[in-house]
Amino acid sequence: MKFVILSRLTDEGAETLKKNPERIKEVNQELESMGVKILEQYAVFGEYDFVNIVEAEDNIVVMKAMVELASRGTIRTVTMPAITVDELIEKLK
Repeated sequence: MKFVILSRLTDEGAETLKKNPERIKEVNQELESMGVKILEQYAVFGEYDFVNIVEAEDNIVVMKAMVELASRGTIRTVTMPAITVDELIEKLK
């Protein structure tokens, strides 16, 4: 399953990133070890700081990983399951 994760740094998270920009890659490795594979990742302007396209076995794997990240107090996320347009068209037939 694929998911779109929108994330916003907290003040503490921004401070961590300023001191250690490589922390982004470290967190990606942690997510991989939890079963969440990063497919694409973008830093963005606006309401959110990052947009991530990820893949995981199911909702529970992603939820568990997002709870782990949120418990650290450095990031807040919005997670949405995603399907391709072709999948949608096929299911609508």
